[in-house]
Amino acid sequence: MIRFNSDYSEGAHPKILERLAETNFEQTPGYGEDVYCMQAAQLIREKCQAPEADVHFLVGGTQTNTTVIASALRPYQGVITAASGHINVHETGAIEATGHKVIALPQEAGKLTAAQIAEYIDWQATDESMEHIVQPGMVYISNPTELGTLYSKAELTEISQVCRQRNVWLFVDGARLGYGLASRENDLDLPTLAKLCDVFYIGGTKVGALFGEAVVILREGLKKDFRYNIKQRGGMLAKGRLLGLQFLTLFEEDLYFEISAHAIALAEQLRDAFRKLGLTFFIDSPTNQQFVVLPDTICDKLRENFEFEYQQRVDETHSAIRFCTSWATKEEEIRALIQALSDLCQKP
Repeated sequence: MIRFNSDYSEGAHPKILERLAETNFEQTPGYGEDVYCMQAAQLIREKCQAPEADVHFLVGGTQTNTTVIASALRPYQGVITAASGHINVHETGAIEATGHKVIALPQEAGKLTAAQIAEYIDWQATDESMEHIVQPGMVYISNPTELGTLYSKAELTEISQVCRQRNVWLFVDGARLGYGLASRENDLDLPTLAKLCDVFYIGGTKVGALFGEAVVILREGLKKDFRYNIKQRGGMLAKGRLLGLQFLTLFEEDLYFEISAHAIALAEQLRDAFRKLGLTFFIDSPTNQQFVVLPDTICDKLRENFEFEYQQRVDETHSAIRFCTSWATKEEEIRALIQALSDLCQKP
């Protein structure tokens, strides 16, 4: 069985495993106060050209989203997201469990616009019942989005301006950030994210690490006591050096960008093959997530040898499905999928 249903099916990049094995018997302080976490944090600051940034390492995406959002918001505030946003559809009410409402707005290709964010914030602030309505205190976006689309530098700049003019935090979920940065259609980089966001994170779990996300905090109002929030949310790993070592390995020689580019190159092969087969795209994604529409009969046959993610029903006989490449996807796996689809599409 070949799995294309996610980008975290494999363990970790061999260089990370080697580094963990080499340092296995070293004794270090716990809870992220070791030399490896410090070195990794400094390296990330340098990559972001943000010497003022605080960098913290957490274990997983849901834990990271929950910790950042709950620590930033007042009890009466909520967080704006696209209706398709991860915190709205894939985190089992984790944000709501902290007492904060997820304010889901209509999305286009997985993205919010600056105009609709401004319209909602201004509506709440001027409504005569404003004190009876949850106040938006943060805007959450993913880049890439849940649908594999990207925010451009211009779009993110406009959203950042709206948030700063209205004193609302801007938080970017970067669980798949590496794959976004490696896309041919991307015009963002880490220094630009650091300038436009109040807080964002660099995903490791989906991009070569065993586990781990690196939270980069740029605004002073979010920095104070953040470690207390990490601890309270169960995110302060006793063996914190395991996180620092992984991000140090990913960023020392730009391994993070190298393996992300590998996933994008293979996703582009898939996209080209889908086009040659005349398949309909559910959405045009320039990242490692590729969405196509297939007859249910082909989906059923394909499942005999491949795993993929069901997206939604398109009509009575067709479904939208997602294929994900990753840092560990092999060329031969791509060739096998393309050949299988070609054979199935040619059958009467």
